[in-house]
Amino acid sequence: MHGLFYRLLNLRCFNMAKQENWIAPSILSADFSQLGKDVKDVIASGADVVHFDVMDNHYVPNLTIGPLVCDSLKNFMVREGVNAPIDVHLMVKPVDRIIGDFASAGADIITFHPEASEHIDGSLGLIKNAGLKAGLVFNPATSLSYLEHVMDKIDMILIMSVNPGFGGQAFIEQSLEKLRQARQLIDTSGRDIRLEIDGGVKAENIAAVAAAGCDTFVSGSGIFGKANAADANRYDSIIKQMRDALASA
Repeated sequence: MHGLFYRLLNLRCFNMAKQENWIAPSILSADFSQLGKDVKDVIASGADVVHFDVMDNHYVPNLTIGPLVCDSLKNFMVREGVNAPIDVHLMVKPVDRIIGDFASAGADIITFHPEASEHIDGSLGLIKNAGLKAGLVFNPATSLSYLEHVMDKIDMILIMSVNPGFGGQAFIEQSLEKLRQARQLIDTSGRDIRLEIDGGVKAENIAAVAAAGCDTFVSGSGIFGKANAADANRYDSIIKQMRDALASA
């Protein structure tokens, strides 16, 4: 029930319109001993979305965080007045079982990998029926052809620019061409679908990523790894660098 309350509370806080660029810090690279503070500070510095990476040590070779952490973080954000959507990227297989748990925990957007679902349309339906925004995630070698029959059911396309599993990897340049292809599909559809990228994004390459058609930029070590922990405004500089680069794209 409280998941619905969270979404009603945050309805005015964001929309999925594709014209606005979103910077989405991945908390996978945050300091988990002070996760709430890191999230509060990075949003205060001008970031837009909290990107929440969920790995199961099955679909990907790593184990991270689950719905209990999402629920705790959402409670903290509501209590502290941190108005930002939580974008949950599920790297788990099978995916259907966990969708309801994250809906109840306060997620606003849930994306998953088509390979992790037995019935992609059904998994998207579970997300949409819970009142959340839904999307598909494409690994570097995964074809965009999965989109052919579900463009009317998705709100986000996430292109992986690294192989999923670990933060801090180098950006795969071929991802730029995949972004361009996805942008063409979105524009042809005429729908308000956000185009997100995740992996190796930083201030130095974010303009090239934007030029390829991206509007939502996940960055983990590119944000959290650049900050001075002793600085109260430690994320201001890196977020400003990203904004300046986007403005020039």
